[in-house]
Amino acid sequence: MFTPGAPVPDSAPWSAAVGQGGGVLRSVNIGALALEAGGELPSVTVAYECWGTLNGDGSNAVLIQHALTGSTHVSRGDSEEDGWWEGLVGPGEVIDTNRYFVVAANMLGGCYGTTGPSSIAADGAPYGSRFPFVTIRDSVHAEARLADALRIGSWHAVIGGSMGGARALEWAVTFPERVQRCAVVAACAASTAEQIAFAQAQVLAIRQDPNFAGGDYYDGAAPTLGLGLARRIAHITYRSEAEMGARFGRAVQPGEDPLGDGRLRPSTGGSVAGRYRVESYLDHQAHKLVTRFDANSYVAITEALMSHDVARGRGTLREALAPTGCVEFLVAAVNSDRLYFPAQSEELAAALPGDVKVRRIDSAIGHDGFLTEVATVGELLRESFFAD
Repeated sequence: MFTPGAPVPDSAPWSAAVGQGGGVLRSVNIGALALEAGGELPSVTVAYECWGTLNGDGSNAVLIQHALTGSTHVSRGDSEEDGWWEGLVGPGEVIDTNRYFVVAANMLGGCYGTTGPSSIAADGAPYGSRFPFVTIRDSVHAEARLADALRIGSWHAVIGGSMGGARALEWAVTFPERVQRCAVVAACAASTAEQIAFAQAQVLAIRQDPNFAGGDYYDGAAPTLGLGLARRIAHITYRSEAEMGARFGRAVQPGEDPLGDGRLRPSTGGSVAGRYRVESYLDHQAHKLVTRFDANSYVAITEALMSHDVARGRGTLREALAPTGCVEFLVAAVNSDRLYFPAQSEELAAALPGDVKVRRIDSAIGHDGFLTEVATVGELLRESFFAD
């Protein structure tokens, strides 16, 4: 049965809650949102996708949280594009949409429909540099308003990997009465100094792009060089040294010669003409991101993740997690992850109420194993939350 939180807006998408085709982007305005660091956003839209049908008492709802540059598109559904966790959500899959109503919301500050820096403010111009600092906790409060709009009082499960895992954990601590089960995959209780350091390098790469214009670039050239460099830095942390070594080694990109004839690359002013294959790979990853993501959103969401600390203002980690005693947890780590080390998952599990054991995802890929090893993640979820 629906338990009201914040008032439900008049525009609540009730038709979506009772069942429509999945994999289609929808949105709801949740009104003004007060922010943890101060101030407020006067009008917030939350974008989401959903699959399946909410049952009469609202007990079959599942929330899936995306990673840093992810989107709401977890599964194909009625669209033509595969989702980023394709094979996990759908009819007959581990999270069976014949049984469960699945929701995926875009992070606050994002660029896939939820209010962010590229959104139009009340004066008719994009927020740009005026977009306020937001936190993981702010996004969870916005998502709770979405749950209200969908008449979801309690989630059967909240599931996320990487930044999505941070959001899932924050849900369990902020609203433990609304979360029955929580899966935190390849994530930790608080961003570490090293994670913040990697993130700062990415943010500065964007801000120091001449086209960034302090964040007000929407009427001119976008800071694609800075965003591309940020993506390269990030992607190095997403893959393991062993995986890159086995996949690329010192191989040269076909048709190119890293030694060249001594000519400098015009774009760098320092490297010789040809590329190694690993360089080409990073260039490809950068190009893909700059064609689909907003640089300001990358900054806003990265800074939100830098601020992630589920114990902030709540005492010790164990004290902060104490209210989650009624929540069933799955904590999983990728054994080759060098961004969110398995030891950080162990620290989180040890501080949770009860006896929570860290489950391992065996992958040589590194952090991105939580995305690539769909079968393993699915089996862990099936055993923990979705057994017949």
